Amino acid sequence: MIETSSFHTQRNQLEYLNIGCGHRFHHAWQNIDFISSNDKVSPCDLRDGIPFRDSFFQVVYHSHLLEHFSKESALRLTKECFRVIKPRGIIRIVVPDLEAIVNGYLFALDQVLSGNLSWDSNYEWMLLELFDQMIRNSPGGGIKSYFQRKDIPNENFVVERMGSEIKNIAEEQKKVYLHKNMQNQRICSPKKILRLVHRFFRYPIYRREYLLKLILGQDYKFLEIGRFRQSGEIHQWMYDRYSLRKLLNNCGFIGIVQRTAKESYIPNWESFNLDTEPDGSTYKPYSLFMEAIKPGL
Repeated sequence: MIETSSFHTQRNQLEYLNIGCGHRFHHAWQNIDFISSNDKVSPCDLRDGIPFRDSFFQVVYHSHLLEHFSKESALRLTKECFRVIKPRGIIRIVVPDLEAIVNGYLFALDQVLSGNLSWDSNYEWMLLELFDQMIRNSPGGGIKSYFQRKDIPNENFVVERMGSEIKNIAEEQKKVYLHKNMQNQRICSPKKILRLVHRFFRYPIYRREYLLKLILGQDYKFLEIGRFRQSGEIHQWMYDRYSLRKLLNNCGFIGIVQRTAKESYIPNWESFNLDTEPDGSTYKPYSLFMEAIKPGL
């Protein structure tokens, strides 16, 4: 159980909880995630539940978290949210919008089938958007590879769909591409070899992995895939407005409504810039935004 005394004492922090926040949080909230990315974020394994007492928060919010849980685990997490919310309190959930992604894919498919081959790259992207984060076996998956290209023909289309997050990824991957090309032009120097040898003898983890590779041989790649797929990066389920509404209803919530990034039961919602950027744009435009209320007096 996380002690509330370990947090700052602003009033809103005792009322608003952001779980699985990553790097997107507000100082006036309680922020928890699997790994702390900031001194305002407390580490917590959410698979074990939410470490606060019953009816503690006025608001619980999470964005692009639920899809990383299995369907059964997502139900348990949503019940935990219900437990820690005060009567008449609010839950706000943001997930990738399966309906919007499928509609985008079908539109792109119609375009290429009708002979509009200028949509070929957009069609390829929609397939990645639909499947990649469910099926990938390495960090970044096909989306990472997509942005490692020298030229991205439909970058504007992708950024329009995915928002500022993907724009930042695109810029970062361009830098990686240039750096990788420079590295490939260099011969493996003695200094680099000595650094690898030093790591082997200095750090037990390198020796362990080396021995595992010797023992498992080609099967070592399956160990790597298994580790990755349990790391939390992949999507284990997807939601549309019907299934997310059904989940909230099954957990006891009422007043279930679909929102935009800017609409909310939460007072002064936009001021927190959790679903929006300071310029008013939506952080992740392909999202489904849903809110509900815990019944009470």
